[in-house]
Amino acid sequence: MTLIERTARWVDPATFKYLPVWYPEHARRAFFYKKNWSEPQMNRNRQTGQSVHKTEGNVHANKALTLSLGLRAGERPNWSCCHIWGVDDASYQFSNAVVQDRRYFSCVANMLLLPTPLKAFTDVMPEVKMMLRVCALHFYDWACEHQEVSAIADRVAKWDDWDSYPKSWPTPQRQSSPMGTIPFSDRIRKAADRRKANIRKDLKLAGQHYPREEVLSVLSYWRISL
Repeated sequence: MTLIERTARWVDPATFKYLPVWYPEHARRAFFYKKNWSEPQMNRNRQTGQSVHKTEGNVHANKALTLSLGLRAGERPNWSCCHIWGVDDASYQFSNAVVQDRRYFSCVANMLLLPTPLKAFTDVMPEVKMMLRVCALHFYDWACEHQEVSAIADRVAKWDDWDSYPKSWPTPQRQSSPMGTIPFSDRIRKAADRRKANIRKDLKLAGQHYPREEVLSVLSYWRISL
């Protein structure tokens, strides 16, 4: 936890408030489209020659985190985007309904940036996941509301085992910012404004595959005004 405390990069709560979700049109395993959402984007298997519809992995979550930290992709080599809330499954046998939900996939309070080797801890260690969620609760005043993690959210709210919890992280009795919090800046604001403008444009002009109803639902959920 000391390594994570010292190296993690967190989005400022002011950034989260300004634009909670940066890519409401995308979610894990959602299909990709090209030509302004007019044609499927296909991947061709070199061995079989078959083409399959390309799906989202973590591309736009990474973009959202990079922009909300005021960075460019080339400025974060060997760092990984870590989702704080998801379906806990160290064996990777179950689909992750939380990040397949557009409300949470590119939510900047649901992510932090970690050196890639440390991401393994957040992927498989329940104690680490719990402390990250507790920190997010008290830092952003937010916890994931997806039904798949409702029981975990209850435990996060009642958490009282502070022995291994990083001393610089916020608690119910202590308001603080984790080490590595990147302050909201003009650069971040401008990036967020560009995202809002692109969402407005896509709602009007994007092709037939653009998920307008889902995007509007996400905007309504987060009370995002474009």
